[in-house]
Amino acid sequence: MVTTAGVNAGVRGDVTGDDIVDVEDVNAVINLILQLPQQNINASIADVTGDGMVDVEDVNEIINIILGHSAGPDPEPEKTGVEYVWDMDALPEIHITVSVDEWNRLLSLYDANRGTKQYIAASRFTFIQNGEVTEIDSIGLRLKGNTSRRRPEGNFGEMHNPENPQLRHVHFGINLRKYVKDNDHTVKGVRKLHLKWFKDDAAYVREVFCYNLFRQAGVWTASRDNYCRLWLRIGDGVEKYYGVYEMIEPIDENYLKQRADTTMFSTSKGNLWKCKYVGQPATLAQGYDGDYWYDDDSDANHTYMLHTNTKQFENAKAQLIDFQLKLQGKGRESFYQWIQEVCDVDLLLKTYAVNVAVGMWDDYWNNANNYYLYFNTEDLYDYKVYFLPYDYDNTLGTSLQVGNQSDSGRQNPLEWGVQSNKLIQRLMDYDDFRAKYIAYLKEIVADQSDLMYCTDAIERIQAWQDKICDYVSNDLGEDMIIEDRPASWGNHHEYRLMELGPDNFFQVKAASINSLP
Repeated sequence: MVTTAGVNAGVRGDVTGDDIVDVEDVNAVINLILQLPQQNINASIADVTGDGMVDVEDVNEIINIILGHSAGPDPEPEKTGVEYVWDMDALPEIHITVSVDEWNRLLSLYDANRGTKQYIAASRFTFIQNGEVTEIDSIGLRLKGNTSRRRPEGNFGEMHNPENPQLRHVHFGINLRKYVKDNDHTVKGVRKLHLKWFKDDAAYVREVFCYNLFRQAGVWTASRDNYCRLWLRIGDGVEKYYGVYEMIEPIDENYLKQRADTTMFSTSKGNLWKCKYVGQPATLAQGYDGDYWYDDDSDANHTYMLHTNTKQFENAKAQLIDFQLKLQGKGRESFYQWIQEVCDVDLLLKTYAVNVAVGMWDDYWNNANNYYLYFNTEDLYDYKVYFLPYDYDNTLGTSLQVGNQSDSGRQNPLEWGVQSNKLIQRLMDYDDFRAKYIAYLKEIVADQSDLMYCTDAIERIQAWQDKICDYVSNDLGEDMIIEDRPASWGNHHEYRLMELGPDNFFQVKAASINSLP
């Protein structure tokens, strides 16, 4: 064994905190992986390899420490896992190679079903960051998006044109372990990426700003994201530069594992639901009549789609329905007590304060769309449920007349959504919850908070635009210029982000928030 007396608790490998690295630490990590009961074990300490996950690699590393085979951490350890991939100080390059046959299969899949979620096999994926090159063969590539979906090349029925391909910006989903499930098919442990083009966001910043603001405000449920540069080669053709893309952390099993320590979800084994407006709005009011299903690898879409524990779908469905019925049916005093038992209300209020501050109208409260729910256990009644923010490109002045909305900047933050969407609406009926929500809103726009005060926001956006401005020009000839304007299809074309004055979104939003009592 290796003793660590005289060293601060929590040193590398000392998972149990007893100042000794020995077999007890190995057993503690194994118990944590198996979700067995134990005390005083923090998953962040058990992540000995620093890849963001607690798994057998951590067990092996502790054994190496005991045997004296581990070189230990560098004096200044390099970023690994999610910290490496989503490093906002970097601008990674992504190169994808796909055969002509597989690309044509993607085109055929799109023609058969515009909403296809099926993967094709890409023969090569290369991730380059700060001179470090990661090359992976045989990865999964698919199309993503909802209203933003379009054919990635040419017109309906046409196959790849090697001489003059009419390529278009589209959203891609990357699964590095779709076909080969080993550790070599990851980027430092990261298995999946969402690559999103800046549709209707000429400023190249809206969703990046929102996710960054969530994190800065302490909403740890928000996905990580960053900019990247994307190239695609089809067959033996010339590699085409797609320009600057947004690279987003997917909300999936690995997302849950990254946050499954004692201060966050506490477990990654619960039920994860994707909730969206599919045929009917995801109001959480449908009860037994709702559209529930699970991710069965088909192209089907459902209002409430279970993404984990799919073999226990009926149990997970019963849990969600029970939550919905209580959300709708409990009396005032009973609801007040119950919602604090099953939900981190403080985190939810802070999440929604950021949501409203950035003008997210295509959300749960207003349009019953675009969110995830995570129940951190499979127990029908004993759980914590978390609201996970999702899809923030139509924000910061891109406004639309929908639901209760007519102006995402000037809309009263206390009347953001419709009465039927009870998860937030009912919280606003209690003085203490409403006061906390207003306090979070005012903190976000306060000049001393460095979160969304106008000059701070402009400075942050300018730094990001300076980082990418030389790289937005691309071989597709689309979205080649950074411009300060909202989406053309919106109902408020006047909003600006970088110009102070009566139409500056940050100033308008601050005035709306600061007018609250």
